[in-house]
Amino acid sequence: MSLTPVYDNDFRAVSYPLRLYSGQDALESLPAELKRHGAKRAFIVCGRTVSRKFDLISRIKAILGDTCAGVFDEMDKDTSISAVTGAAAAARAVDADLLISVGAGSVTQGTRVVAILMAEKRPVDELITQYPPNAPAISPKLLEPKVPIINVLTAATSAQNRAGSAVKDPDRDHRMEFFDPKTRPVALFWDSDALMTAPLSLVRTTAASIYWRSMVNLGAPRLSPLSEGDRLEAFRLSQFALQRVADATDPTPRIAACAASFLQNRDADVGGSFTGGLWVTRVVYAFATAIFQRHPHVGQGEANTAVTSTVFRKLGPRDPLAMALIAQGLGVWKEGDAIEAAPDKAAVELERVFTSVGMPVRVSQLDIPRDSLPQVVENSLKNFNADPKREFIREREMLQDLIQACW
Repeated sequence: MSLTPVYDNDFRAVSYPLRLYSGQDALESLPAELKRHGAKRAFIVCGRTVSRKFDLISRIKAILGDTCAGVFDEMDKDTSISAVTGAAAAARAVDADLLISVGAGSVTQGTRVVAILMAEKRPVDELITQYPPNAPAISPKLLEPKVPIINVLTAATSAQNRAGSAVKDPDRDHRMEFFDPKTRPVALFWDSDALMTAPLSLVRTTAASIYWRSMVNLGAPRLSPLSEGDRLEAFRLSQFALQRVADATDPTPRIAACAASFLQNRDADVGGSFTGGLWVTRVVYAFATAIFQRHPHVGQGEANTAVTSTVFRKLGPRDPLAMALIAQGLGVWKEGDAIEAAPDKAAVELERVFTSVGMPVRVSQLDIPRDSLPQVVENSLKNFNADPKREFIREREMLQDLIQACW
């Protein structure tokens, strides 16, 4: 079987206005960004740790001067509905005309929802993705203009320049999903000192998550003429970042992880595909998302690595070409080898890689109760990114057996 890339010439590429500032003292360009957008009342959204353990927020306020209208520092790890509604109320109270998120994935996603709640006047239930019984999910159109958003990262995240967000409501059995392209950021900041505020545990889980996505992208069947370079460079950068993540003095691996994630997103924007319809990718993503959303002490990276090898072994035969491409990218399979061997070869290599950097490779290593696994599957059935056509419902029994095998 030939694994020469086949380019899909039928694709749609999307580009959004964005400026990116990276490196030492990158934050000094914040005033120029505010001026570019005519903003005079910037509102900062962050979490308690960033606000109270480091001088980062004080530094940003000093740079902004009188254009800083206020700070909300109660955004939590779960991106809870109470936190985002509180932030939206605080931003409205000071008549904010621009939002600055300072943090990683939770804060970045939460700030997008803050912008939505500031602008949309409909009830929240009308703003989120709907899951009709036995029918495709429906994402409502959110038409009101949104205030500009600037994202200052403290750790790499795939959320940095996307438009979707998942918010936790304790009264619901799944995340509230919001989507609005107008909440994509107008600027990104990968400031060296800001990125060094993240603890090693967070940096490691985000690096593992970004590596995981770069790895599975190697097997995505859709490859546009614009996406191949981004895909390969993202994998190279993510490998470097994962292996160097333990260095607490050098911002280079952290910036590399930011860059890898940025390229992954650009790959998707120019005709690539994150899940690509692949069962292995979709199921790992859905399982991992449900696990870390149900169990706050588990990071997304740990959840990904804990289920990947088992899912590859069990479902790899459904995606034989993709598994061969992934195994080839990992350096453990070559043309002429039996394609049936690719899933196990890839799984063995990934277990080696993940174990070498202290990441779990079984769900039993996550310190979660085994009796929570059936609900992990139920939550996976309502994951728009993994299963927009609701195909998982027909595979509920298989998925229940599979999550148990991941233990």
